[in-house]
Amino acid sequence: MTEVRNNSFWYADWAFPILCGILSAGIFAGTHTFYVYGIGAFNEIAFVAMLKSGMTTGDYGAVAAFGASFLFARVIEGSLVGILDIGGSLQTGIGLGVPALLLSAGIVLPIENFAVSLVTGGGLGVAVGLVIILIRKVTINQEGGSTFGADVMMGAGNASGRFLGPMIILSAMVASIPIGLGSLLGALLFYVWKKPITGGAILGAMVFGGIFPMM
Repeated sequence: MTEVRNNSFWYADWAFPILCGILSAGIFAGTHTFYVYGIGAFNEIAFVAMLKSGMTTGDYGAVAAFGASFLFARVIEGSLVGILDIGGSLQTGIGLGVPALLLSAGIVLPIENFAVSLVTGGGLGVAVGLVIILIRKVTINQEGGSTFGADVMMGAGNASGRFLGPMIILSAMVASIPIGLGSLLGALLFYVWKKPITGGAILGAMVFGGIFPMM
């Protein structure tokens, strides 16, 4: 059974970027159909309304910053816990943030052309998957596939996510003492800044994981 699992496409590291690319191609193409036909975006109505406002006014600053920040945060989160939040990273980040950045720069071809949108979205998704795999290999380097018990982060929702900071710290300490200390220091720093400690715990764990990788 173990040998079959090791040789399976679904458990291979290289399969993850491919799956991210397929998902992102569809999401980016959905943004294309919304931009051209006014329907089809794979996102929440409130978020799509931000893109619609940019299409009307020509100012994509708000949706670009919103989507790009989601993409950055979810890539870091996915690297730590081993599970990518599709809604925040791919749907919001690649589906809204990247198109808004392109449109604000006057680059409209990837959004106006369906074929180009598929290729662009697919390439971005593959890149996101590769970055997550690379970060995990360089930092926590876990061979057993453990996610430190943090799987419950996915699906918890943004409203309840602020209560998960202590769990992230404990999970990081289980990984290794340096990563746990980094997570704790990051959480304390964010607490002093009056920011949600969840983000600080994740960033601290990633920084110390890069300095003191698990073997």
